[in-house]
Amino acid sequence: MALKSVNLYANPSPYEATLQRLRENKRVMAPALKFDGLSQELHKILDANMDHAPARRRVRESFKDIQLNIDHILFKAPYSGLKMKELYEVNSRGLEIFCKSWLPEASQPKAVVCFCHGYGDTCTFFVEGIARKLASAGYGVFAMDYPGFGLSEGLHGFIPSFDRIVDDVIEHYSKVKENPEFRSLPSFLFGESMGGAVALKVHLKQPNAWNGAILVAPMCKIADDMVPPWLVKQMLIGVAYVLPKQKLVPQKDLAEAAFRDLEKRKLAAYNVIAYKDKPRLQTAVELLRTTQEIEHKLEKVSLPLLILHGEADIVTDPSVSKALYEKARSSDKKIMLYKDAYHSLLEGEPDEMIIRVFNDIFSWLEEHSVKSTPS
Repeated sequence: MALKSVNLYANPSPYEATLQRLRENKRVMAPALKFDGLSQELHKILDANMDHAPARRRVRESFKDIQLNIDHILFKAPYSGLKMKELYEVNSRGLEIFCKSWLPEASQPKAVVCFCHGYGDTCTFFVEGIARKLASAGYGVFAMDYPGFGLSEGLHGFIPSFDRIVDDVIEHYSKVKENPEFRSLPSFLFGESMGGAVALKVHLKQPNAWNGAILVAPMCKIADDMVPPWLVKQMLIGVAYVLPKQKLVPQKDLAEAAFRDLEKRKLAAYNVIAYKDKPRLQTAVELLRTTQEIEHKLEKVSLPLLILHGEADIVTDPSVSKALYEKARSSDKKIMLYKDAYHSLLEGEPDEMIIRVFNDIFSWLEEHSVKSTPS
């Protein structure tokens, strides 16, 4: 008797259908980037698999000069009189971490600013421009790429544990602050988007270690429009236990959602080593879990705060920034809401808005840098 072939996925459950789709799409790639005026050789470098740090480092080296000469306000001003240093450090988990510093050359910094970058960022592109502006105003700026991001070691865009990232950040910036050259200076956390969540969790683990935090569109909650429907979300959480590294989570175009200025939106593509694929399953689960945790701990935030958020932000929810301002038990707190502004306040807005946001940051830093260091 002939054996009958059985199709196990003839009437698949939603969970089985998701698994089937994953098996059929073992590798989901972001669309290849194309730039006018670039050689075929440079485009070939861009098409490389950037899952691992050596490839990302080669791409960055090839595009470093191109990036810093784009027509963007962050890179237009001359930045003389700065000491800039790049290095790789192996942390206590044995991971090679890329870090960078920007210091005024002729004077001691007014304060130490420790930068926590966002999910779609690194510390070598837009952060470079932000850091140069801060250092030109007299501040010592320090930044690092999280494991799996930018030039640091790790699978690209993979966050197996958000708490582990927070511990890596604490480890690195604790070394910075323990340096005899900076030990007596006020120290501030500066977090953009996901980096805002990192900065808040750093503070919650070190409640008395910082003189304040600047939070730009902090990821206290992902906007509802950016989160998959409830049923899809539950399926993805289930599949993440089986295939945590797979890229399946649906996502809107981040540049389109985050950048209001259309010309600057085009320039976002020059952040060539930023993670641009669909989020990995475990990464998405960790981001959701972290925002839920932070949303329930807003009243535990106690350090001086400057919160800046665009009222038209559809990536992170400005209403939760308002809740952070209202619930934080900090006696020294300030919130700035910008009408019509999108998510990327320092990168994607018209020049006049970017200048306005920087002026608000400089004013707050100037006021708080005269205060004594924490005990």
